[in-house]
Amino acid sequence: MAKKSRGGITFPEGFLANGLFSGIKKAGKPDLALLASETECLVAGLFTTNRIKAAPVILSQRRIRTGSANAIVINSGNANACTGESGMQDALRITEKVSQFLTCNARKVLCASTGVIGRPLPIESVLDAIPKLVEKLSPNHHLECARAIMTTDTYVKESQGEIRLGDSIVRFGGMAKGVGMIHPQMATMLAFMTTDAEIDKDALKSALQIAVDRNFHTLSVDGETSTNDSVIILANGRAGNPRIMKGTAAYDEFVSELDAVCQKLRTLLIRDAEGATKYIHISVQGARSKTDARKIASSIARSVLVKTAFYGEDVNWGRIMVAIGNAGVPVREDRIDICMGDVALVHRGTGLGETQEEKAREVMKGQEIHLSVSLGLGPMTAEYWTTDLTYEYVRINAGYKGRT
Repeated sequence: MAKKSRGGITFPEGFLANGLFSGIKKAGKPDLALLASETECLVAGLFTTNRIKAAPVILSQRRIRTGSANAIVINSGNANACTGESGMQDALRITEKVSQFLTCNARKVLCASTGVIGRPLPIESVLDAIPKLVEKLSPNHHLECARAIMTTDTYVKESQGEIRLGDSIVRFGGMAKGVGMIHPQMATMLAFMTTDAEIDKDALKSALQIAVDRNFHTLSVDGETSTNDSVIILANGRAGNPRIMKGTAAYDEFVSELDAVCQKLRTLLIRDAEGATKYIHISVQGARSKTDARKIASSIARSVLVKTAFYGEDVNWGRIMVAIGNAGVPVREDRIDICMGDVALVHRGTGLGETQEEKAREVMKGQEIHLSVSLGLGPMTAEYWTTDLTYEYVRINAGYKGRT
C-alpha cells in the first residue's frame, strides 16, 4: 500500500485535515470535515448572494471580518439552512466544541454546510464526533477531508501547486464540492483553498476575488445559486517568503498560481456535473464591454432549451439566438456569427444551411464541445463553461431528499 502523504488542501506547510462519519448521512458515509492550521491564518472569503442564507454562512461572514482564523469545520448531508435560531445555535455549538479541542478562540473557527435544506442537524451526534475528528487531524488526511464534504459528487476534487519566490517555495492547496445548484452569483459551491504564503490582507482578498471571477464565476450547471455557497482561503505564512503586496511581481505570480489551482477545481466540478454527458465551452467575442459578453455567455449557459439541445445532439441554433437576445444586452442580429467547433452555422444572423448543420451535428456527438459566438460590435470577450441537461439530472434531483 502506498504511503499517505500531504496533498490537496494540506499541500502547503502547516495545514492539517480530517473527515469522518458523524451521523448525518445514511449508510455511514463521511459527513464531517475539519481543516486546521498549526498557526493562526489570514483569511478571506466570498459567499452566496442568495438572500436566504444558511446559518453557517451568516456565522462565517461575521467571523471572517476579523481577518484571521484557525480552522474551518464543514458538514455535508445537511445544509443547516431555514432552520431558524436553533440552526444558528447548532453552528455555534459545533464551532465552540472544535475550538475547545483545538485550544483556540471559537471566533477563529469558521463553518460551512451542504446538503438538504430545512432539516435539523443531529447535533448531539455531530458534537460527539468532534473529539475523534480533531484527534486524527493530519497533513496526510486531505482525502478524508475532501470526501466528507461531498454530497452527490461522484469523486473527490482536489488541486495543488507551488511557486518559488526568492529563496522560498510557496505552496497552494484546494478542495471543492458541487455538481448541482451551480451558477456564478458568488461562489456557486463550497471551495476551500490554503497557502503557506506570507501575504498582505488586502492582497489576499484581491487575489481570491480575481481567481473566483476567472473560474467559479464562469461556471454554470443548472442556473441555481444555493443558500450555502462559500469560497474561503487561509494563509498561514509558514513559507517564510517576503510579504506579498499588491502591485508587485510576487503578487502577480501569486495570483497566477491561485488561478491555476482554481482552474483545476473548476474543471473537476464541471466534469462531475449531475447527470452531464457533454461539457460545453462557450466563448463570446465582439462585445462592446466585458459585462455584455459575460451576460450573453451566461444567458446561453443557463438556457434549458440550449442545454437540452446539446443533450439530444440537436443542431437547433435558433435556441442559441434566443438566448443571445434574452441576455438584456443590445445586439445587432445582422452581425451575429455562431460556430460549433470549427463549423460555421450562422453568418450575419442567417443560417448557413443543412450541409453545415450536418457537420455541426458531428461536432455535437463529442463529449467536449466549443460553442463560439461573435457579436461584431466591439473588442471584448468572455468565456463560460456549462453542461447539457439530461434525464439523469432530473432523476437525481427528483429524489435527492429521500436519498440523503
